[in-house]
Amino acid sequence: MKGENLQGLVEFIAQSLVEQPAKVSVNTQQRGHVVQLDLHVAKADMGRVIGKGGRVANSIRTLLKVAAAQDGCRANLDIVEPR
Repeated sequence: MKGENLQGLVEFIAQSLVEQPAKVSVNTQQRGHVVQLDLHVAKADMGRVIGKGGRVANSIRTLLKVAAAQDGCRANLDIVEPR
């Protein structure tokens, strides 16, 4: 249940940022109280999700950690580079 809420949050934020929201997907794995989220976006949208110096990515991670703390767990976000 916790992972689904966090997955929805990351998907919403990423879809709001990118030009191709249909290509946004988030894979979730839960290990105890830690939720691992892998964000996949189109190659052309990587810069929008990462931002200059990683500022956007770090902001998403901060929001995710706050939401996870409210759910009583921890969360990690990796942005997976498309092939």
